[in-house]
Amino acid sequence: MRLWLTALVIVSAIAHAESYFVTVAGLGGEPDYQTRFDSEAADLDKIFKASGAGVHVYTLSGADANRAKLLATLQQVGAAAKAQDDFVLILIGHGSYDGVEYKFDLTGPDISGEQLAEACNRIAARRQLIVNTTSASGGSVAALERPGRALIAATKTGTEKNATVFARYWVEALQDPAADTDKNDSITASEAFQYADRKTADFYTSQQRLATEHPVFEDIGKGDPVRTASTENGEGRLLSQFILIRLGTSKTAALDPSKHELLAKKEELESQIDTLRYQKAAIPPADYKKQMNALLLSLATVQAQIDGETPK
Repeated sequence: MRLWLTALVIVSAIAHAESYFVTVAGLGGEPDYQTRFDSEAADLDKIFKASGAGVHVYTLSGADANRAKLLATLQQVGAAAKAQDDFVLILIGHGSYDGVEYKFDLTGPDISGEQLAEACNRIAARRQLIVNTTSASGGSVAALERPGRALIAATKTGTEKNATVFARYWVEALQDPAADTDKNDSITASEAFQYADRKTADFYTSQQRLATEHPVFEDIGKGDPVRTASTENGEGRLLSQFILIRLGTSKTAALDPSKHELLAKKEELESQIDTLRYQKAAIPPADYKKQMNALLLSLATVQAQIDGETPK
């Protein structure tokens, strides 16, 4: 396997790929919760709309956050999204789990995990991310998981039923450059998860309260959700390659049509580097070093072109 020889044949598709973001602020039940949920959804709406070209943002809150409107919105995305596009669904609010079925609380009839999965399965985007920040959200994983879809849940199981704070820190992660831990001018779903997970734990510690939520993720399409990435089973790889927000020169390039193809090359090379790291144990050390060096050299060249420098 020689990743450094892989032709970037998908760069053109990536350069023209678009992103679809659907955020839903569910039924609060109490004024304070409703205000918080609506505010978090509004913040995400602003963040995504300012993130660059080729972005389609749908935000449902208040009376619009009902099952019929949500399903209609997902149907609208399904009619527009292509295979090379990215799709992100973020659920904010309360959820419930009766030991068999997860439901997301909405104005009017609630929506089940199975109904959400059925609607999302009709969306052609090969890369999907569902971030369920609700109480009992861990109970939704089994219904929603499938290959090509990364899942993040605020609770490790459906039995963690108290109101959550994870959404607050998920929003914060997408606004804080400190979340970009590898300093490559982008915040991935993995980086946002780690940031929000850490901040959630810190919240309960600072409040001297027993933590009632333990965020988890699942992104290989099967099995139980986990709390940490693993090169052994591939958990975490899709999340680490799923860019949500671009910063610095990457954001500038995303807003400049003349640099879209260079940005696509950069992000594809970063994806190949990440994939190679996950495959390290199966590759002879000399081959691994050769492939990694070639990829890093190519990445440095492309980054210099994005920065407007002459590669040395």
